[in-house]
Amino acid sequence: MGFEQIRVTADGPIAQITLARPERRNALSLEMMGEILTALGQMVPDAAVVVVAAEGPVFSAGHDLSEMVGREPEFYDELFAVCTELMLALHALPQPVIAKVHGTATAAGCQLVAACDLAIASEAANFATPGVKVGLFCSTPMVPLTRVIGRRRALQMLFTGAPIDAHTALDWGLVNEVVSADDLDDAVESLARTVLQFSPRVVGLGKRAFYAQVDEDEVDAYRASSVVMAANAADDDAQEGFAAFLAKRPPSWTRP
Repeated sequence: MGFEQIRVTADGPIAQITLARPERRNALSLEMMGEILTALGQMVPDAAVVVVAAEGPVFSAGHDLSEMVGREPEFYDELFAVCTELMLALHALPQPVIAKVHGTATAAGCQLVAACDLAIASEAANFATPGVKVGLFCSTPMVPLTRVIGRRRALQMLFTGAPIDAHTALDWGLVNEVVSADDLDDAVESLARTVLQFSPRVVGLGKRAFYAQVDEDEVDAYRASSVVMAANAADDDAQEGFAAFLAKRPPSWTRP
């Protein structure tokens, strides 16, 4: 299926979705978010890792304000419903999703980074939730942002709109690694290849379990996770992993 505002490429089991509206600072228009959702739906089960990247100097400037002026209330309802669907789809996808952030990520662009499972940033990247400056508080971006960096730091970004640089984002837990611009592609591929060593089925199972328990209290989290782990132990790939470890040989995982 052809896309107008994104590009989808694959390098073996690594699929990449590239935001491709550099002339609009990769603003997340309603059309672009719909295209990303469609692309994510097409990736199961072909890809084992998904990378989200962008063209041009900016990763994403957030929602496209030019399409948000003077619209009917139904448009805003649809826009933020689709945005929410997209962010939840990133968590529901069984594959790990890595944000490759080379430049500025603001508002819903920052939300997109926070909603990905992992993120690697260039030293040139920066992050902000500046909606308060234009009278539109970043209410949906704060959902994944708060869960990733914590309340105080999220509120600082939300109340001031001030950007943080890549190294601050690393310190706060918004990204996993900061590298030079020249090393960004290699760093993302290295992380993806590390994940690819393991059973895709088990990684997907673990990702679902992670998001199911992460916001539960400790007792409920243990209750849910113990059920998952018991079922996982009986899985063919776990049994293969046990046998390979005991025999001191490489495991042979079930592949899609």
